[in-house]
Amino acid sequence: MQITHARRMEETVRVHKHREGAFIFKRLLTGQPGSPGNFVLELVRTTNDFFSPRHRHNFDQFRYQVEGRFDFDRNGRMKPGSLGYFPEATPYGPQTSDEHSLTLTLQFGGASGSGYMAAEQIELATAELKKHGHFEKGLFHRNEGVEGKKSVDGYQALWEHVNGRPLVYPQPRFHDPVMMYPENYEWLPVAGAPGVTGKRVGAFGERGTEARFLKLDPGASCDFTGRSVGFVLDGAGEAGGEVYEKHTAFSCESGETARLRASAPTEILALGLPEFDVAT
Repeated sequence: MQITHARRMEETVRVHKHREGAFIFKRLLTGQPGSPGNFVLELVRTTNDFFSPRHRHNFDQFRYQVEGRFDFDRNGRMKPGSLGYFPEATPYGPQTSDEHSLTLTLQFGGASGSGYMAAEQIELATAELKKHGHFEKGLFHRNEGVEGKKSVDGYQALWEHVNGRPLVYPQPRFHDPVMMYPENYEWLPVAGAPGVTGKRVGAFGERGTEARFLKLDPGASCDFTGRSVGFVLDGAGEAGGEVYEKHTAFSCESGETARLRASAPTEILALGLPEFDVAT
């Protein structure tokens, strides 16, 4: 099990050359680079100069809006408390944010097995590509005489540079991103766990990707199992014997279990990652 505490971490400023504007972020959890199940969980603050054109990825994303608003144009606007699922190969955007946007973002290899590039790969590829062109408004524009398409999505250009082949997107499973409003779901008892209630707000695809919320009364406990990422929205207690607090993040891999015990009223966002080694 991994566990980190966002409120004890320093923020880092990252200027994405393949997007417009800056990210002020805390990297909370990471997966195994090079594996189909690689992931990264970050708490990201964007400013009102952020812009990303309409685009798609060959990986999945969950976004939970903690503060402020994030606008996805025709796909809707996220307000505090809303949760979005952005599937691989499904176009979305363009994206803009207000000046007080804070988003929990989980990016991970989707059900197709295309994987997710590590941050170090992206940073190195960005520096190398700048020798052959420039990034502007989310696109990479190649210099005259450089082989390849003149203008291409910035992330796609990076992926193709890292992998040395054209990016072939998986067939989309969804027409649009899925915007969820958890406050409109009902809390239901969790079997075998007195004092624990849950909301399963979405299940996506054939490999177990899902989103749910857990609420624990003081003294209540339950198991957190399988390939999952948890983020404490509020509360205090223990996860796998380690202390948690508001904005603690933790994760388990296949076959792992972390026992959750609440010492104060607790609410947790639990995101299930695709299982690649387990038959359905």
